[in-house]
Amino acid sequence: ILLSALTVLLGILVHYAQHEPGFCTFYEECGINPDVTGSLITPTIPCLNYSTARLLDKIHYLKLKSVCPMLDQGEGKTFACCSLGQLISLEKSLSLSKAVLIRCPSCAENFAHLHCVTTCSSNQSLVVNVTRTIKVNTTGLEKDAVTAYQAYISTTFADAAFRSCRNVRVPVTGGFAIATMCGLYAATLCTPQRWYDFQGDSSNGLAPLDIDFRLIPPGAPVPSGIVPYNGKVPGCNETSSTGNEPCSCQDCKEMCPFIPPPTSPPQPFKIGHIDGLLAVCLSIFCSLLLFFVCFLLLRTSDHYFKSRNKVKDKNGNDLSQELMEPKDVTCTDRNSLATQEFLGSLFQKWGTLMATHPLKTLLASAVVVVVFAVGLMYIELTTDPVELWSAPDSRARQEKDFHDEYFEPFFRTNQLILTAPGYPGHFYDSLLFGMYNFSGIITKDLILQLLELQTRIQAIEFWSDDLNRTVTLKDICFAPLNPKNPSLSDCAVNSLPQYFQNSVENLNAKVNMTKLGVTKEVDWRDHFIYCIKYVSVTFGPLWLLKSMNASPLTCIHSQDEDYTMAEALILTFSLNNYPRDSVKFKLVEKWEQMFLDIVAEYQKNPATNFTFAYMAERSLEDEINRTTAEDIPIFMISYAVIFVYIAVALGEYSSFKRILVDSKILVGLGGILVVGCSVLASMGFYAWIGISSSLVILQVVPFLVLAVGADNIFIFVLEYQRDKRRPGETREEHIGRVLGRVAPSMLLCSLSESICFFLGALSSMPAVKSFALYAALAVVMDFLLQMTAFVAVLSLDAQRQDRNRCDLALCVTVSTPRPSKPSQGFLLPFMKRYYAPVLLKPVTRIIVVVVFLFMFCASIFLMFHVTVGLDQELALPTDSYMLEYFKYLNMYFEVGVPTYFITTRGFNFSTTEGMDAVCSSVGCDPFSLTQKIQYATEYPDKSFLAIPASSWVDDFIDWLNPGSRCCRLYTSGLDIGEFCPASEPYNKCMINCVRATINVTLRPTVDQFNKYLPIFLDNVPDLECPKGCPFPRRYDSENVSPNFMLGSDLDCLLLPSTASRFMAYHTPLKNSQEYTEALRAARQLAANITRSMREVNGTASDFEVFPYTVTYLFYEQYLTIVPEGLFNIAVCLVPTFVVCCILLGMDVRSGLLNLLTIVMITVDTVGVMTLWGIDYNAVSLINLVTAVGISVEFVSHLTRSFALSTCPTHVERAKEATANMGSAVFAGVAMTNLPGIVVLAFAKAQLIQIFFFRLNLVITLLGLVHGLVFLPVLLSFFGPGLNTAVLLEQQKAVTTAQEAESDKTHVYTNMSFEDSEMGRPPAGNQSAKAAR
Repeated sequence: ILLSALTVLLGILVHYAQHEPGFCTFYEECGINPDVTGSLITPTIPCLNYSTARLLDKIHYLKLKSVCPMLDQGEGKTFACCSLGQLISLEKSLSLSKAVLIRCPSCAENFAHLHCVTTCSSNQSLVVNVTRTIKVNTTGLEKDAVTAYQAYISTTFADAAFRSCRNVRVPVTGGFAIATMCGLYAATLCTPQRWYDFQGDSSNGLAPLDIDFRLIPPGAPVPSGIVPYNGKVPGCNETSSTGNEPCSCQDCKEMCPFIPPPTSPPQPFKIGHIDGLLAVCLSIFCSLLLFFVCFLLLRTSDHYFKSRNKVKDKNGNDLSQELMEPKDVTCTDRNSLATQEFLGSLFQKWGTLMATHPLKTLLASAVVVVVFAVGLMYIELTTDPVELWSAPDSRARQEKDFHDEYFEPFFRTNQLILTAPGYPGHFYDSLLFGMYNFSGIITKDLILQLLELQTRIQAIEFWSDDLNRTVTLKDICFAPLNPKNPSLSDCAVNSLPQYFQNSVENLNAKVNMTKLGVTKEVDWRDHFIYCIKYVSVTFGPLWLLKSMNASPLTCIHSQDEDYTMAEALILTFSLNNYPRDSVKFKLVEKWEQMFLDIVAEYQKNPATNFTFAYMAERSLEDEINRTTAEDIPIFMISYAVIFVYIAVALGEYSSFKRILVDSKILVGLGGILVVGCSVLASMGFYAWIGISSSLVILQVVPFLVLAVGADNIFIFVLEYQRDKRRPGETREEHIGRVLGRVAPSMLLCSLSESICFFLGALSSMPAVKSFALYAALAVVMDFLLQMTAFVAVLSLDAQRQDRNRCDLALCVTVSTPRPSKPSQGFLLPFMKRYYAPVLLKPVTRIIVVVVFLFMFCASIFLMFHVTVGLDQELALPTDSYMLEYFKYLNMYFEVGVPTYFITTRGFNFSTTEGMDAVCSSVGCDPFSLTQKIQYATEYPDKSFLAIPASSWVDDFIDWLNPGSRCCRLYTSGLDIGEFCPASEPYNKCMINCVRATINVTLRPTVDQFNKYLPIFLDNVPDLECPKGCPFPRRYDSENVSPNFMLGSDLDCLLLPSTASRFMAYHTPLKNSQEYTEALRAARQLAANITRSMREVNGTASDFEVFPYTVTYLFYEQYLTIVPEGLFNIAVCLVPTFVVCCILLGMDVRSGLLNLLTIVMITVDTVGVMTLWGIDYNAVSLINLVTAVGISVEFVSHLTRSFALSTCPTHVERAKEATANMGSAVFAGVAMTNLPGIVVLAFAKAQLIQIFFFRLNLVITLLGLVHGLVFLPVLLSFFGPGLNTAVLLEQQKAVTTAQEAESDKTHVYTNMSFEDSEMGRPPAGNQSAKAAR
């Protein structure tokens, strides 16, 4: 009875002692928790042991001080409730979190603080309440082992600890570390309670037993004896208890200095409430209109006074006009006449010579063309977009070359984006994670189908004659962790099945698990949830796992990171990128073609449950080349239509019987051949000297030369047909005389255009430069062949026509004689009798000026609103599979392209100052490289950066930290003193690589940096140490040493001058404007970083940080394309003015009017581009340069005709120029271009439809209306005065030349437009008679 009473009394005492100061609730280890399976750590559980806390001996005390310094009360004074074995297990468990949190010392300490309290505190019983135990047998003794307990914590402590950790980042991913510790809530929905709930959940594989953390607000009731723990918690902006510095800004917002937000873009220019630019354009219009009205008033009054002073005879003849005297001729007019006479005489002799020897001329021309065209054997057609649009000396190209030299080119991407619309989803009640909703595409059936497709693609193989063996994916794949000798499993493949190790067995695996007394089946869905919630954020970067599939962003699209509700799956195969002249480049292209064939076949299979889009790296270039080949027939049809028009339009058609004689089919064919030969000669010449061609040249240059050549052909042929052969004049002399009259005008246009294009070759864009060179030489060759071969063709055709032989059927003759009167056709009479008189009526002229001034001012306003850029979708045909891919890309990609911030040689990373200028963890410069990038990501709408830069420097420092077990040295065995992997047990590796420091930020010495960095680079991350190998490496073909990001070989790591890179991610970029702004913002940020890093001691003066990603090469041009385009067009306009002035004898006014009209055509073209949705880019610029050339054809002939006309008034001269030369321009330029342009509307390529059909149609129509409507009116108001030198010569001819009376229409006489129509004698003759 006494014994029983003592037992009861002892039980009562023990019960009350459970929650007493100085008492333990459990002590020592009791083996493995049988309730926990599949744990990532050893689930060791403690023994239930209600006893007093133990005084620690020296070894025990030192270990406690190392693991739980917050419990240290001094040697000989420290009591604890944990054994040495428990401390070692706790240290190992905490090392997992420390590897992630150690970059913020106060967070790492606060995280460990609670677990130290619940495991080792001398007052453990006040905080812990055991709720579940099991019987275990250890060393023959049966004991109670704790498998679950409650831990009571003050909310004050919990909230403060949570705040210190919630912003700590994982540098290599840019994500938050808290996301790995909050279960299904991730970072965005994490709270202190959810944070602790996850830490106490044994089902997550990281907790050895279940802990129910009770967060108790101050004053809230608790069980008897319980005292919620409320220890001191240093904030992230405070020094830790061990003296470590506060956390960095990147991990602690409280430590961030004030960073003013980026300046907002300037507000739109306004004047009051009106658009400022609109107001300016309206002001310009009103000013020009006012000037024009004043001009009209002054001119009207001047005409009024002059008309009152005129003296007329009884017949109404003006007697005030006197005969011209040589002294009345101005120097300018004399120079103009001398120029015209010199050129006319020269071309007349030349034309007569060519017409006299047509066969010899044709033979010589053919020989010259053949000599030039032979160079086509060596032609190189550039299809590489980089070579086309990025100049070798451009900044982006140089940055690409630097990147590729040290880090190799970007890997090649082959990708599918798969959806399953209409496929049913389902709910899943997970034992481990609770209720989840799975979308239709996240079902086992579809994942298995995706795995089947992935396996089929991975099995691609083919024979290579170059390698003399079978090639498989592993021979060409991007394998960042084993680049030298990869296996198929090393290849970087992003896909959802990678989470299951591409195993059907793993997908089908099921197991029964028990949690909180509930047993349920766990399957692939639990595994999937675990991977997307925990592993992806911990290991983060694509290259940390062989599968390259750590981050769900790379293979799954969903809203708000709810990946079980994914809308699309992404399957990506990454291949190495080899130089184009490499044998392996051919292998890569062959593999990609087989990939495309498999995917296209799979898409056509009716049993396929996926709806998807796909692409290979070669797809864009292939599709552009395909559409070019498919659209060649369209261009051929276009040329055929133009040929038919020229052949028909050049004919005279005096009667139906002579229709085959008067047709000009052979002449039209000769003109087309002249154009073709000039293009071939140009291409051959540049092929000789090694300047490559492009598809743009093949498409645009023939059109341009055809426009120029056809115009000259029409002017020449029509003038020949309208001119009557003089008595005693041979056919050859007749052709020579006509050529002497029209060739100066042809020279004026051709010379202006060729100089324009040669100057356009100053462009820095390779495609524009090569186009300008090819076009310039083609125009020159076209003019030369017209002056030789075409003159010979016309001479032969004239012989045929004189002999009444049929066109094509030369042996057939027609008896109907040729009419004696030259044919004027339909267009010339129409222009003379109707069009020119109506156009140049006073009211019409005023309306025309007002309308065109309004068009010009409106186009200036629209010009400032034109969209700059070229979306790559427009380069594709309308039926391209790539269009669907771009659509999917914009819909389903969560993050934009990666961008690297690259540091050039000249910066020393091995010094403390160098590391601090780069890193973003504790002790780093708050304005370091990575920290500035972090600041930029806080304003993604302005910086276009979504994810902060990964930092190998931060990871290296964390890897060296003795608080983690990443870098240790062997203390036993054969490798004593050598590096010890984190997977080795603690007792083998008891020394850290770097000793812990007190009150000093951990930084390796220069020797330690150089010694351990290579090891860090070779360290493959695992659960024990999720650090190391943060970037893909490349290996030298002759050296096993890795050519890592720090230099061209490993020895560079020992030098202060190194190169490195830090990867961030852009926001999803949708169009070329966003890509361009992203490049601009990244360069501004990099320039800011460069300035601050150059201030670090020892940094080279030429050190630089620059951003780089593959897209920058194509979008850099849009940073400067506006000023460069203005420069190119301005350079093209200069020769049109200069040549016009020189060839018209320094006629400045004609040159200025010529220039003004061409400027108006160009400006109006850009204005219409804005209205019709045609973006401004390099292709547009090529067409605008072409527009200047074509505008010369519309304008210059008419201007020259007006300047040399001797009609008495401006209006009469404008009528004559419009009728005579305007008809030839309309027939030769406008009607030649329009039929061919209309045919282009049926092309498949959007690029051709928009930039060749639409833009060329706009250019032609605007050139037509400006040349034939605005220019005649402009000349009638502001044209140059009468050329007195020409008039003097004609007056001399009237009085001295007998033939003047017999052929008045073909002698330059001072005849008015009405005189010509009514048959009256010339005014100059009347004046001469009156004077006599």
